[in-house]
Amino acid sequence: MTEAKSEHLIEMQDICKFYELGGETVRANDGINLIVDRGEFLSIVGKSGSGKSTLMNIIGALDVPTSGTYLLGGEDVGGMNDNQLADIRNRMIGFVFQQYNLLPKLSVRENVELPLLYAHAGRKERTERAMQALERVGLADKKDSFPNQLSGGQQQRVSIARALAGRPSLLLADEPTGALDSRTSGQIIEFFRELNEEGNTVIMITHDNSIAVQARRVARITDGKKDFDGKVEDYARNI
Repeated sequence: MTEAKSEHLIEMQDICKFYELGGETVRANDGINLIVDRGEFLSIVGKSGSGKSTLMNIIGALDVPTSGTYLLGGEDVGGMNDNQLADIRNRMIGFVFQQYNLLPKLSVRENVELPLLYAHAGRKERTERAMQALERVGLADKKDSFPNQLSGGQQQRVSIARALAGRPSLLLADEPTGALDSRTSGQIIEFFRELNEEGNTVIMITHDNSIAVQARRVARITDGKKDFDGKVEDYARNI
């Protein structure tokens, strides 16, 4: 009998990340516990310097904790080397960044294909999956355009398509509306909500409480510690 897949996509226990700076120890993350189930839409909110970006880097397998346990899809990320971290990022995580990180000399379709290229997918598969992702974000007709020919909102949707093309277990968005006006920001957040309703797990990192409360759940980081984790409605009553 096949064992059922755990509902927990992310399991973090006592995560610490310490740095030595100027002869002092900076406790960027200090004993953080976090569980994220498959299909959740979580925002991680905190002021500049709170430790939220450090936590994002650990969640995204861009860094490993100083101590503690981090399981992503049941795999222990904390003990991975650089090659293993790159592999789990390619397999399981789709990144969406504030500045889009699109390559200007590549077309929209070629930008979306990039993670598939790194994953050694064949040319036909890359093209098919890239076009499916572009259709999902409503930009299939822009496949041959270049990033500088698109609006900020369109560029962000291309970056979302790039994340989706890899069919990740987790969409990890770092300040995804930070470079957008309020109207376009609202459209992007609504799109994340739609993706979540389709079953995608979404974690959004933000410093902005008005953005954080658009998720389904909020975890707040203050001085390296998690000091709130609960429903958006409860968080909104206390900000």
